[in-house]
Amino acid sequence: MERKCVKISKDQFLSSGSMTKRLMLLEENQIAFHSEDGLIYDGVKDYSHQIAEMMGLGSESEFLQAGVRTVLDIGCGFGSFGAHLLSLKLMTVCIAAYEVTGSQVQLALERGLPAIIGNFISRQLPYPSLSFDMVHCAQCGIFWDKKDGMFLIEVNRVLKPGGYFVLTSPAIQPRGNSLSSKKGSKSKPIEEFTKKLCWNLLAQQDDTFIWQKTVDASCYKFGKQNALPLCKEGQDAQSYYQPLVPCISGTTSKRWIPIQNKSSGSLLSAAELEVHGNFIFAGVQPNDFYDDSQNWKSVLRNYWSLLTPLIFSDHPKRPGDEDPLPPYNMIRNVMDMNAHYGGLNAALLVGKQSVWVMNVVPLGAHNTLPLILHQGFAGVLHDWCDPFPTYPRTYDMLHAKGLLSHLISQGCSITNLFLEMDRILRPEYGILICKAIVCYQGWVVVSDKAGPIEKARSLATQIRWEARVIDLQNGSDQQLLVCQKPFLRK
Repeated sequence: MERKCVKISKDQFLSSGSMTKRLMLLEENQIAFHSEDGLIYDGVKDYSHQIAEMMGLGSESEFLQAGVRTVLDIGCGFGSFGAHLLSLKLMTVCIAAYEVTGSQVQLALERGLPAIIGNFISRQLPYPSLSFDMVHCAQCGIFWDKKDGMFLIEVNRVLKPGGYFVLTSPAIQPRGNSLSSKKGSKSKPIEEFTKKLCWNLLAQQDDTFIWQKTVDASCYKFGKQNALPLCKEGQDAQSYYQPLVPCISGTTSKRWIPIQNKSSGSLLSAAELEVHGNFIFAGVQPNDFYDDSQNWKSVLRNYWSLLTPLIFSDHPKRPGDEDPLPPYNMIRNVMDMNAHYGGLNAALLVGKQSVWVMNVVPLGAHNTLPLILHQGFAGVLHDWCDPFPTYPRTYDMLHAKGLLSHLISQGCSITNLFLEMDRILRPEYGILICKAIVCYQGWVVVSDKAGPIEKARSLATQIRWEARVIDLQNGSDQQLLVCQKPFLRK
């Protein structure tokens, strides 16, 4: 078998006319992004600083101190705002509708930023209530005053108490002391909806408006300010693309904690998480969380030890040499398909690996997503009987611990799962250009019982992955399946 790297010139790369490609320039062996975002992204640092000042902060470096750690960026354009916030240690997840060409989500993922396909058209987003510290929309194409304010209600649902909604849109202009549409829509103006939602307009500057969600749950009691009705208790326990509902949720949750009350650190201790009510909500014992965190540190070291000889197979180490670390940014986009408590994500951060993780909590499993999001990680609920909302070839590594057994218990097809994994896994890493001799390949690491692992190994070979089974030798019946997806077979 021969593997080949495909080299492509700058002119060839830009010749297709795709909007996505026209935003990227090849410079030596890397892709550089130039901006056509228009309104704000040519000055993204200035825009971010403006938002901080409108929130009453001294600078954008104070976002974390203000309790803002996780941001949902709706219609994220080319990801410049999210990329900048990531440099400030804020986890920003892009969400945008499916596009045939010029995809915002695909471009964000190519830049190594968290992103999924989704929209507000008729269903809730795949997040529980009280999930994000900030929701951001800059010319995202949503008419917020349509459908009796249902889109704003959905923003309120995923926004934590004390969280911020940032809207930048030239279509919204002040009229006296109120906000209304330039076109004079027959729908109720946004100001009336925000009052019903108990939001406070903090500031308005040019085309940018910032509201803050109340920290007082009693503000939503029926009869106050013509408030909307409250959702039934438990209605939002595990939201997964449910129809949009005209009611307020999360007010009785143990997770109703103002974002300003949490630590500004990037990793939270078990004690801090317990205080914030996430263990109670997720049905997780603090000791279990701590043990899981400690275990993942050693597991991750074992993973690198296993992968390193495979990655450097053409360059065997000399006796006495330490295992080399994987090349910087060789693996950037990682998906943990059954994330549990987010232990793999935390271990990667502690190990200072230059990756981000999309933590997926499968439908039917314990809903630990609030616990994951509260740690400042990216995550989403998903039913693995269905395709994942992303474009083909967008992840460098897929990891799944115990997912096969879970899906078998749910009656889902393991064959369809592996076909979906093959769809979203990159055949190699390296941005269109392969360096040196080795083409880095997409990796799959699956841990499960011996029976499901053997079935998975058979499926992996059928879709032409290189697969090997490793006994963990820890006295359990668990095995590890390590797979590589080649770039080209001949």
